[in-house]
This record gives sequence, structure tokens and C-alpha cells, in this order.
Amino acid sequence: MKAKLGIAPIAWWNDDLAELSDDVSLEECLRQAREAGYTGMETGRRFPMDPAELGAVLDKFGISVCGGWFSGLLLDGEIAAEKDRIAAQMELFKAMNAPCIVYGETARSIQGVKTAPLATKPKLSEDEIRVYARKMTEFGEWCAEQGMPLAYHHHMAAAIETEAELDLFMKHSGEGIPLLYDAGHMAFAGGDVLRVIDNHHARISHVHTKDVRMGVIDALDRTRESFLDAVVKGAFTVPGDGSLDFEAIVKTLADHGYEGWFVVEAEQDPKVSPPLEMAKIGHKELLRVMDAAGYEVEGVPA
Repeated sequence: MKAKLGIAPIAWWNDDLAELSDDVSLEECLRQAREAGYTGMETGRRFPMDPAELGAVLDKFGISVCGGWFSGLLLDGEIAAEKDRIAAQMELFKAMNAPCIVYGETARSIQGVKTAPLATKPKLSEDEIRVYARKMTEFGEWCAEQGMPLAYHHHMAAAIETEAELDLFMKHSGEGIPLLYDAGHMAFAGGDVLRVIDNHHARISHVHTKDVRMGVIDALDRTRESFLDAVVKGAFTVPGDGSLDFEAIVKTLADHGYEGWFVVEAEQDPKVSPPLEMAKIGHKELLRVMDAAGYEVEGVPA
């Protein structure tokens, strides 16, 4: 069983909350990630879009692109428009040999609206999910045909958030739209993190190892507090510093034959949770649970 460990730059700079950002350059972010032991990083707002420029800085630190977010609008938009919107990122990711583009649905989402309570998230009927899932499948198939597959990210405060919503999305979509499994978002949404793997493992192509602080989540007033309020309060953290049993999560993925990237994605206040320190904690815990699950981790001496 093969695994690779990556990290997202959101621990260093938050794209939705500028105040939760370290004043560090891309080079310093990559240096710290490599020091912590990671061999991959997802893209963020300080990444250049020129393949030669990006390739040079990544090579300097021995890091590859292991994915990256795309703010999708297909719920309310048209496939042709999304093809145009994703084109530049697709070309960059193909040049960087990235495994996938992370598709996050932002149409109607309140994930970036600090004044919108969690309880006001968009809710779709099964018929609406059916129509949306079929559009996503068609778009995902097209992206794969172009040489850059998507991985669909279920996400707090978005249209597909809960376990029940994800079940319906998976029921009505096809293999053309693979799944990004995110334990932290599913736990925050009240889902069973192991059951989701059992039910949908055949479509999981990418994994975010986001941990949560359930004490923070349980204390939220979802009728008044937003997703970003939860982030500021410290709802998310790295494996080994939160409430989830990542040994059980990783073993369940291994039991179903998952191989590929495990990406730490934990947006926090860098002044409260220093990114390098947290990155090291997450890497150490992932190495422990990878060993317990029987994975061979790329870039780690035997």
C-alpha cells in the first residue's frame, strides 16, 4: 500500500480570512512544509500560474503539487462556462503533474460569508441534487478526458454538506466525478466518518486529513454563528491535535484499498497555532497511523 503526505497552504495563509494569515512568502511556506516532512502541497493564492516559475520554486524544495481548490459554480451555472473558468488551472495542473483539481461548489454556499449562520446553508431537494449530480458527472468526465480529473469536495456550509446529502449526490452521480473524502468536514456536519468511507470508497480519489475540535463545534450556536466564526474559534486542527481517530480512519481507507495522497488541511490562526509546529504534529501522527495501517509512505526512509 502506497501513500504520499501533503499539506495545504491554508495553515499559512487563509484565502477567506486575511487576518488568519502568516506574513510569509511562498518560498518560506514551502520550506517549512518540507522541513515538517511533506512531499506535496496543494495550491493557494500565492502560487504563480506560470508553470516554469512554479516548477522552479517547487523543485527547490523537493515538493510537488498534490491538488488545489477550484471554486465551482456549476450548481447554478452552465458546463460551457465552467470549462472556460477552469481552463487555466487545468493547464497549470497538467504541467505540474498534479493528481487532481479539488472541486468545491461555491454557488449558494455561505462558507465565505462571516455574517451567514451555519443554519442558513443551502438545502436542495433530491430532485435538485439529481440534476446537479448529473451536471457534475458530465463536467467531471470532460475534465478527465482533458487529462486532469476532478475530486469533488463535500464541504461545510455548501450545498453538499451532510452525510445524507453526500449519499444522494453519490447515488445520482457517476464514476466520472470522483470524491474527495474529508474527515473533518464530515465530522463537523455530524456524519459518521467511517461509514462514509465504507459506503463510498470506490469513488474516493483524494483525502484531506483535517481534524476537528469537537468541543468547539459542539459549543457553536448554528443559528447565529457562521462557518468562518467556527474557523476563528479553532474548530479545525491537524491530526494528532484534535478529536478524530485517524488510526481508525486510515485503517478503513487501507482496508478498502485506497492509495494516494493524504493532505493535511487545517485552517487555524497562525498566531495561536504556529503553522510549522502544527505541520510537524500532523506529519508525526500521520506517520504513526500510516505505519499501523500498513502503508509505505513515499519520501520516508524505510
